[in-house]
Amino acid sequence: MDPTAPLSAGRKAGLAFVFFWFFIGGIAHFAATETEMRIVPPWVPWPRAAVLLTGVLELLGAFGIAWPRTRRAAGWGLALLTLAVTPANVFMLQQAADFPSVPYWLLVARLPLQLALLALIVWSTARPARP
Repeated sequence: MDPTAPLSAGRKAGLAFVFFWFFIGGIAHFAATETEMRIVPPWVPWPRAAVLLTGVLELLGAFGIAWPRTRRAAGWGLALLTLAVTPANVFMLQQAADFPSVPYWLLVARLPLQLALLALIVWSTARPARP
């Protein structure tokens, strides 16, 4: 399959969403490092390094999906990264009282929304079929 084959409007929209999700999220890791560190589970060593590394990976993934030749690999990388940060979402839900500015329903919704994000990443970065 040709990675440069034309994309449907739906895939373009999916790619745009995934790009901006990880681009903005990656920047947040640097702009709000201390805030991001609060959701790192205590068993993760070097939380600052973890936040900065995941920020770099989010930015690399975002730019990687923008280029057709690296899109598929970057998509798999973002899917794996999304799975890797799941413990932070679970930790936040378990420690909801420590995050009073985030509504509880949103903490609960993050987990199924993360599954939807995973599906969108995989679908939108899949190689398009030839016409």
